[in-house]
Amino acid sequence: MGGMCGRFTLFTSWTEIYDLYNLTRDADRGRNTAPRYNIAPTQDVPFVHLDKEGNQVVSDGQWWLVPHWAKEKPKWAMFNARSEDADKKPAFRDAFKSKRCLIPADGFYEWTKADDGGKDPWWIHLPDARPFSFAGLWAHNDALDITSCTILTAAATEPVKQLHDRMPIILDPDAYDAWLDPENPADEAKALLNKNLDGQLEFHRVSRNVNTFKYHDADAIEPI
Repeated sequence: MGGMCGRFTLFTSWTEIYDLYNLTRDADRGRNTAPRYNIAPTQDVPFVHLDKEGNQVVSDGQWWLVPHWAKEKPKWAMFNARSEDADKKPAFRDAFKSKRCLIPADGFYEWTKADDGGKDPWWIHLPDARPFSFAGLWAHNDALDITSCTILTAAATEPVKQLHDRMPIILDPDAYDAWLDPENPADEAKALLNKNLDGQLEFHRVSRNVNTFKYHDADAIEPI
């Protein structure tokens, strides 16, 4: 629905990821997350948001947004949301207004068509593969008892537009607090999406093994 960020990685130790945020709960400090080299839509992922007291906390949710009002899981793709109109679309509007989040990662995949008709995967990351946060939205559906999230995307800029015309928004840490604050109006939050690190990204081609989401080995990100 928002295209495209269809797979990402989160193998950096939680100790390093923890430093990105202002987390205070012992449970958030002591998370022991296993390395993940090929996260796919509908799988559970951690995301950072504000609790009712205004503190940053970590929750786990399905990477496929289920709006709070939905009577069943959406059949259409809800793992991405277009930043250009997510604040207006019924599926994302409420979450954009008051349930903005940060989704930690250290890279994501994109594909290009090869001469042999197959698809070549590329792993895209910041210098030194340092961890970052996708700008995201989250929701909790009481009727279905599902917590979920989605990643916001925008028109690709260099260098990623060499691979695809869309890309996920990697938010500048300076914008984290304002992005998460539900008191910040949607239009001001939307402007924050221009504060991103997307121009710093690097990429290299990796094995076609990652074309199946069942492949999780550490060599998934190794250049070929």
